[in-house]
Amino acid sequence: MSNSLPGMAGLTGQEPPIKVVLVDDHALCRSGLSDLLQHRGHMNVVAALGDPEQLVPVLREHEPDLLVLDLRMPTTDGLSLLRRVRTEGIATPALILTMSDAEADLSAALRAGVRGYLLKDMDPVEIMGAIARAARGELVVAPQMTLKLAQLLQPDSRSPDRRGLISTLTEREREILEHLARGESNKAIARTLDISHDTVKLHVRHILGKLHLSSRVEAAVFAVEARVAGDASSHNARPSR
Repeated sequence: MSNSLPGMAGLTGQEPPIKVVLVDDHALCRSGLSDLLQHRGHMNVVAALGDPEQLVPVLREHEPDLLVLDLRMPTTDGLSLLRRVRTEGIATPALILTMSDAEADLSAALRAGVRGYLLKDMDPVEIMGAIARAARGELVVAPQMTLKLAQLLQPDSRSPDRRGLISTLTEREREILEHLARGESNKAIARTLDISHDTVKLHVRHILGKLHLSSRVEAAVFAVEARVAGDASSHNARPSR
């Protein structure tokens, strides 16, 4: 079987390898994942840390494309560590890789703004592919968690009807929400719509505010659940997929 993954050929060609930092207190897991990503995933694991206290200086030194965090560690948890990183002004995208399939942990991770939530018992090829997609700006969630994610984002009787909030979006914001539903990065959206990266970021902030959401993952799932992608595509005369 080939060691390369679908959609990852560019990583061994002109594009530089994705730089990843791992934080996991289990040495075996840390070493195994590092070897997997470097030797089969064609990524560059610039640091694999067992001590969370080393993380901030490592991120400043290497400026990785993605931070992969364990959720449960003896001295801290991945989300507390991520909040500490953010208070230091470091915006490295982060992904949680954990054994926990609890809805509460998924919810907390989404509120913290992670780019993905993966489970350690996933197939190694799926983990490699998801990490690569997350580094390129896509939103990734373990297949086992998608139902919980959809249930988590369903409005309850105490919440306003968020679907009704769609009418508060401008035509451009609806269009961008359609692209978020496809898991596209800001850069990809900017290229498609021929607008600047900063303009896309501004629109995304407005979308999250108007829909009372806290992350791109929530926006993407909300868009699918509310069938916004289909509605928006009808305005733009192109399919949503």
